[in-house]
Amino acid sequence: MTPEIKNRIEELVNSNTIFVFIKGSKLMPQCGFSNNVVQIFNTLGKTFETFDVLSDPEIREGIKEYSDWPTIPQVYINGEFAGGSDLMIEMYQNGELQQQIEIALAS
Repeated sequence: MTPEIKNRIEELVNSNTIFVFIKGSKLMPQCGFSNNVVQIFNTLGKTFETFDVLSDPEIREGIKEYSDWPTIPQVYINGEFAGGSDLMIEMYQNGELQQQIEIALAS
């Protein structure tokens, strides 16, 4: 990954308390896993921003190296990688995600 791509990714993940790299947009996710994550955050009623990795192949590949996580979507909370779709579902179901978000929003 080039330093330019790394800087772009860091700017994105730090631009909002909750930031998600997805396929598509939050209004029209382009895969089921991205849709799962969008629906979780919509259900929680929390503000989040997204980046469509389908629009930028360099970011799509760079984010996998940046997080050391091979799949999309990727969720960042307070600039820290929180996980992908399966992990978000698990954290939502056990209440851990809501707790992590509340702590992030309070800081």
